[in-house]
Amino acid sequence: MQRKYDFLVIGTGIAGMSFALKVAHAGKVALICKSELQEANTDLAQGGISSVTNLKVDNFEKHIHDTMVAGDWLSDPKAVELVVKNAPEQIQQLVQWGVEFDRDAKGNFDLHREGGHSEFRILHHADNTGHAIQSALIQAVKKHPNIDVLEHHFAIEILTQHHLGIEVTRRTPDIECFGAYVLDEATGAIDTFLSKVTMMATGGVGQVYLTTTNPPIATGDGIAMVYRAKGTVQDMEFVQFHPTALYHPGDHPNFLITEAMRGYGGILKTLDGKEFMQKYDPRLSLAPRDITARAIFNEMKLNNCDHVLLDVTHKDPEETKHHFPNIYKKCLSIGIDITKEPIPVVPCHHYMCGGIKVDYNGQSSINRLYAAGECSCTGLHGGNRLASNSLIEAIVYADLAAQHSLPRIADLDYRTDIPAWNDTGTVPHEELFLISDSKTEVQQIMQTYVGIVRSNLRLKRAWTRLDNLYEETEKLFLRSRVDKDICELRNMINTGYLIMRQAMERKESRGLHYSIDYPPADRGIQGF
Repeated sequence: MQRKYDFLVIGTGIAGMSFALKVAHAGKVALICKSELQEANTDLAQGGISSVTNLKVDNFEKHIHDTMVAGDWLSDPKAVELVVKNAPEQIQQLVQWGVEFDRDAKGNFDLHREGGHSEFRILHHADNTGHAIQSALIQAVKKHPNIDVLEHHFAIEILTQHHLGIEVTRRTPDIECFGAYVLDEATGAIDTFLSKVTMMATGGVGQVYLTTTNPPIATGDGIAMVYRAKGTVQDMEFVQFHPTALYHPGDHPNFLITEAMRGYGGILKTLDGKEFMQKYDPRLSLAPRDITARAIFNEMKLNNCDHVLLDVTHKDPEETKHHFPNIYKKCLSIGIDITKEPIPVVPCHHYMCGGIKVDYNGQSSINRLYAAGECSCTGLHGGNRLASNSLIEAIVYADLAAQHSLPRIADLDYRTDIPAWNDTGTVPHEELFLISDSKTEVQQIMQTYVGIVRSNLRLKRAWTRLDNLYEETEKLFLRSRVDKDICELRNMINTGYLIMRQAMERKESRGLHYSIDYPPADRGIQGF
């Protein structure tokens, strides 16, 4: 069945929903959600969203400088300036949509400070900021008459000239996106969604790793789809491992201990209670995430242990419970009172800094296809994302994409000659165990060989293992009736391959990419 929309939005986090709200007045919008609206990386964001708001002590230049430093000077200065200077306006937009950020007694924003920030500029809602944002956006989206929300719909492939029988390669000029093939999980039907403009906002890649703070839906779908459509994907080697996930074996996803807890005064210690960050960075426990994660990794190796400690017991107990109610509740549920004993923490996959390369309008290398949020690569993050810059980047670039796409709608049309999905000769696959087993194998390969510390030998081994899985999965995909499980596995393998290949291509240790074969000169952590 063909369905026509002015705007097709694939993904329902802050990027997808804010874009939908910004364009819905100009046409019909399909909002594609692979599970349910509440399940998104945005919903799990604890710490907050960064923006210069206290002009008495803070300014744009400081935020720009902090972002460039955290990104190891690989960030695109223009992209950084775009996000930082547009941030306050987008914060006000979130407030208008109903997001209630915490305020002090005078009614001003109650600002936190996080690792890598020189000033207090993190707006938050207790320690569940992402949930507050996601919930407000859901309410706004559901009220809008021009937005059709389609839960449990899974985008399989984006439509380009390839589907018209034209050969498309990475050298093909003017590749265009005409929409997507979308699986309706309730019926098993694969519908053809035709659109004038498509926004890819599918979030992260966390399920590619064995341990992650990302929800189960984060399988790199958007990045994999655009890569297969011959779009440009960049900076995939820069995978951010959050320094402090709760160490509680068996949890999946892992529970995040927000960076704001270190900004609040939390101190990292070894299991015997000794501080260690002074050995690695003068900013101590407030060092950027890449440095802190490698420091913890190194201490775990030196002390032959599987976690370290984050201590806030020196802080006022009532204040701690007020600022971090969900962390307090979660830790208490496993027998840890964070006001009396330190929190066991471990580095864990958290965020992808690379992704679908976009320009300053949020448009990808494929015409009519935009990308925003974690699946995109705007140039903001460079080699490492500064804490709480992700949510603000997502809404700023959603806004830029909306501004760029809205004037184009009147001049664009649908390609109604796109053929329906053809599954002739395919059969329902019966080997569900093999797909589940292959997903686990991908996660083990990536965790072991393409993690916090890498080497040429480890990456080569990952290449060999992933190549075998790729060949097996493509054969299974071609003969099987399509469902979400096989598509997710395929996307995970594609995404893992991109991370591994682009890591092999970077012959230096820079930002989040650390290789023992290319030790950094006079910076970073030595001795791995």
